[in-house]
Amino acid sequence: MSYDIAFRFQQALDPSALITLPTALHALNAAIEDCRNAGRPQDSDPAVILLARHLGSIASRIERPNVELRRVCMDAIADLRRKPALIALAHKGVAYDERAKKLFHSDGRKALRALADALDLADDSYDLRSNRGGIAVSGEVTLHGTAIYVQLSLGLMGAGREVMFRKVSGRTDFVGERNHWASVHDLLQPARFAARICRELGLARPDQAPDRLVA
Repeated sequence: MSYDIAFRFQQALDPSALITLPTALHALNAAIEDCRNAGRPQDSDPAVILLARHLGSIASRIERPNVELRRVCMDAIADLRRKPALIALAHKGVAYDERAKKLFHSDGRKALRALADALDLADDSYDLRSNRGGIAVSGEVTLHGTAIYVQLSLGLMGAGREVMFRKVSGRTDFVGERNHWASVHDLLQPARFAARICRELGLARPDQAPDRLVA
């Protein structure tokens, strides 16, 4: 059943309380949602148009020229592309964000595969698994070899403890020995992290390779 209410029209006629970009944007989005619920065309609704113009007028009063804002946006894109996405995802979390969660699992698998290469593991000597879990958690990405178990997850143990690793006795051993912890930053330096894992778990050390960040 569709319905319509007068509130968006009242706000459109007197938007004086909408003095910031967030409040004006919220009012505009609410008006669009009201139109959707009422089955009315959003693009021609007078309240939506007036509220959109009010939002534009607030933005136009921000005294920063477009060329400067475009330059800042381009600089931000360049800076983000230099940083692995896993670091940003670990900082913000991925709960209730399906796109972020999908990227976390994709990049997590890449990072653990790079770690397997740094550990000199043969392709058929380990499993790489992804458990997405529910919407409120990040899930886990797991590297399980004949002697090592490494699991990446967000939020469970807090910042700086996103990676758990332990020694195991085969690929059917899901308990293993005591847990060790590392950060996602450690994971993204696979050669250095591989050397640390071998040292702490008492494993044979792989040949050293130059560190590279996993993008």
